Amino acid sequence: MEKAFEELQIKDDFMFSVIMRNPKFCKPFLERILGIKISHIEYPKAQETIDITADAKSVRLDIYVEDGKETVYNIEMQTTENRNIPKRTRYYQGMIDLNILEKGDNYKNLKRSFVIFVCTFDLFGEGRHIYTFENRCIQNLDLGLGDDTTKIILNTKGTMNDVTPEMKKLLDFIDGKEPEDDFTRELDEAVQSVRKNEKWRLDYMTLQMNYQEKYEQGIEQEKRQSALRMIEAGKLSSEEIALYSGLTIEQVFELEKELQPV
Repeated sequence: MEKAFEELQIKDDFMFSVIMRNPKFCKPFLERILGIKISHIEYPKAQETIDITADAKSVRLDIYVEDGKETVYNIEMQTTENRNIPKRTRYYQGMIDLNILEKGDNYKNLKRSFVIFVCTFDLFGEGRHIYTFENRCIQNLDLGLGDDTTKIILNTKGTMNDVTPEMKKLLDFIDGKEPEDDFTRELDEAVQSVRKNEKWRLDYMTLQMNYQEKYEQGIEQEKRQSALRMIEAGKLSSEEIALYSGLTIEQVFELEKELQPV
């Protein structure tokens, strides 16, 4: 979220979510990735948040769409290398399924699903543009589990000749190269259009402020927890606790009062 609004590219989470909420772009985007034809998609829900219970960790999805034929697609953009992506795909898959079952469906009616991460780095280091995962029997790799779940990790910096020319042009464009065909040129025009939209500018600035507030709240909470641990240890003076925790001496005094027995 440190980029200026005018510098946002399609690989930036905010820009990607805005553009992909339009079926005009989301449908052909999915078709290129999956190599299939999709008759239509229901209007994308950008940044949908799925909360199963009050105690569960919520899932904030970049793009979540359905095709009206019992298939769900979740697309995530990832520009920072994060080794937790495999576990995230597992968690997202589970939460999506639970969200469907909340509607009272029998588990046999779970929809086919694709969880897709578009990465601007090679997570597995094999030079592939696309890594596709399905559940299969280890003893017989030809035997699929048949649970209708697919997880796809895309790599914009692939070196293998393993995707179609159209797919390669799309990944190159996401990686920052100039558009080379009609679809990527349309995406580029959409990026330029969003940059000129004052409503999206305001939304982006508001989101920046919200993230900053949450970040600052997290820092303050960490300072507070650190001070509480030092107070409970009972080995430092109030002044030392304030120095080491980053709190003011007044804040430390307040914490010490809270810990005093009534």
